[in-house]
Amino acid sequence: MRQVALTFLAHPDDAEILCAGTLILLRDAGWEIHIATATPGDCGTMERNRWDISSVRTQEATRAAAMIGATYHCIDERDGLVVYDKPSIQETVDLFRRIAPSLVLAHAPRDYMLDHEQASMLARGASFMYGAPNISTHPRHPESQVPYLYYCDPIEGTDPLGNPVTPTTLIDVSKQIETKSQMLAAHASQREWLRAHHGMDEYIESMKRHGQTRGKALGVAYAEGFVQHRGHPYPHDDLLAKLFAPGG
Repeated sequence: MRQVALTFLAHPDDAEILCAGTLILLRDAGWEIHIATATPGDCGTMERNRWDISSVRTQEATRAAAMIGATYHCIDERDGLVVYDKPSIQETVDLFRRIAPSLVLAHAPRDYMLDHEQASMLARGASFMYGAPNISTHPRHPESQVPYLYYCDPIEGTDPLGNPVTPTTLIDVSKQIETKSQMLAAHASQREWLRAHHGMDEYIESMKRHGQTRGKALGVAYAEGFVQHRGHPYPHDDLLAKLFAPGG
């Protein structure tokens, strides 16, 4: 199996909040890591125009990815306007085709923001179809396959109605939390935006608190939670647990 992991999420900094610890573990295990976003984060500001903030945020994302030797990609949709339609599906499929991942990390199907939900659909659709020869004009890697697909925790671990989401897989990221925090800190432009728009001034600390909550369930300091997609014809064995769970 190809050791290529792709996280496809909505915005720059989503990966650092939700799954960077697991990406670090995968990198350390010899996997090739790709971090992709649907948008460049063009609405993540109260002061800059969309082009300036997009430039800032994609540079931040590139620097954060480089901290773990990962490659950053963006299909250049617009914040708040991510939609599962033919053009965006094709862009996502083409991205998957070029990378040919065997493991995909995506947003939860139900999350607080519709960009997240639509990006989740794009990741699910592309993961299913990218290996079909006729779906893209990009060359097909001979080891293309329906990958392992996992959904990251929704923000705060709840669905849009406030119901708790129970992970199928918990991964200990206690030793990775400092590097994960440094990656998130690389997205410096978001501190002022979140304080102004979300009333939130604890960018890194809120990420750590959720990691501690998941860690308690595993008996460790910090953990990341995932729900595995097991529909036909996706793999049913829990790859992340086999690789990283205690006794896995």
